[in-house]
Amino acid sequence: MLNRLLSLPFIVILMGLGALAMYIPAAHALAVRDFEVMRAFFESANLILILTAMIAIATANRVVRHQGRAYLLALIAAFVGLPVLLAVPFAISVPDTSFLNAYLEMVSDLTTTGATLFADPDRLPPSVHLWRALVGWMGGLLVLVAAAAVLAPMNLGGFEVVSSAGAGRGVSLADQGAWTLDGPQRLRRFVARIAPIYLGLTVALWAVLLGLGDTPLVALSHAMAVLSTSGISPVGGPAGSASGYAGEAAIFVMLIFAISRQAMAQERGRPAILNLGRDPEFRMGLFFVVLVPSLLFLRHWIGSLEVSADQGFQAGASQALQALWGGVFTVMSFLTTTGFESAAWGEARHWSGLPTPGIILMGLALTGGGVATTAGGIKLLRVYALYKHGARELERLVHPSSVGGAGSVARRLRRQGAQAAWVFFMLFCVSIAITVMLFAMNGVSFEDAVALTVAALSNTGPVLSVAVDRPIDLQALSGFSKGILAAAMVLGRLETLALVGLMNPGFWRG
Repeated sequence: MLNRLLSLPFIVILMGLGALAMYIPAAHALAVRDFEVMRAFFESANLILILTAMIAIATANRVVRHQGRAYLLALIAAFVGLPVLLAVPFAISVPDTSFLNAYLEMVSDLTTTGATLFADPDRLPPSVHLWRALVGWMGGLLVLVAAAAVLAPMNLGGFEVVSSAGAGRGVSLADQGAWTLDGPQRLRRFVARIAPIYLGLTVALWAVLLGLGDTPLVALSHAMAVLSTSGISPVGGPAGSASGYAGEAAIFVMLIFAISRQAMAQERGRPAILNLGRDPEFRMGLFFVVLVPSLLFLRHWIGSLEVSADQGFQAGASQALQALWGGVFTVMSFLTTTGFESAAWGEARHWSGLPTPGIILMGLALTGGGVATTAGGIKLLRVYALYKHGARELERLVHPSSVGGAGSVARRLRRQGAQAAWVFFMLFCVSIAITVMLFAMNGVSFEDAVALTVAALSNTGPVLSVAVDRPIDLQALSGFSKGILAAAMVLGRLETLALVGLMNPGFWRG
């Protein structure tokens, strides 16, 4: 039975899972006696399940010749079309908003961007907050499974940096292994590998935050937001929760899983997290987490700022520690494209003398986390490949006849990997330029257009409230600008290189 269900088109499977997930907020609404919201989710789930069953029957005997192409197209359809269904109970539960706003909210959640049109959390019922966090969590799981089962066999999503084959051309015979399985088998294998770890970490963080004083809804929402790097919160992030700095420390530990793909991987039957010290993505991420907060902290003395005279040594030391932690947590959060702001971030800004270091946070969001994680952005592995290539070229200026060492894998990373990373970087820059231009043509100011573009393409929605002088009201945007924002979020989630791969003529043969 399971094999028969997994043999259905990928988009049909996702439709069914999305409909089943609606019963969770329906049950929550029933528990809190919000019967209007309960009926909205329950009836929407029933109708969408009926629609899914009809489509499943119609496509049950469909033969897919090119499964890689079908799954990639299904991913595009999922991020573009699935939010239409997910927005139905949202729009019914929030009747004072348009369906376009509900759709944009679901696109933001499913792509793990986390940008919201409802700046006031009290405007949404608690069950709708749970639905937003749940959609973001499912989007994170979809990204993890798709990276391993769809993008990796096609050398997309960052895998092209370390692969011997070109982007979109599939793995070489020497690297195939599990990729020789057909689509449903590969999908089932990676779901069985990833989902239990993903769910277990979410439950573990939920339990920790619950024990630290958060309410069940806030703890669960933050746990799902951290593991999916969506940054969705019913109280505005950890700064509005009751768990305090201890909760932020627990979140900080879990954000490691968005820095490196090795954190959830298995090597010869043992957790690959034991080898994080040798992982270039982890080392590169650690470099940013140490360097940026240190510069912000040291700027207190570089800018000749002083603790006020009426403060004693103990007060000054406490302020310094809060400023340091605020910088470390917020940098880690934005580097993983989660976008949570520490409760001490205001202290860190005051300590450094920078009112709104938005450029720093935008740069971290654009850098992004690890390949095959839920983080968005350019990805640390691509940045590392460009760094190694640059370091090697500088070395050749001094020693032109030298031979680069560290083995064939390192040489491939410095050559073909750096070339693929540079191509992606150029495509990413072109995407930024075009998106900013489209926003500006529709009357959005240049500063807001840049912030909207960075938030969408890096899938870091909190940029719109934390990294700008004033929060950007998404509801005030025109319908055309909202469409651009939705398209940019999908583009950032799928990555430009994956869409370019669709243009490869060899991709459509067979």
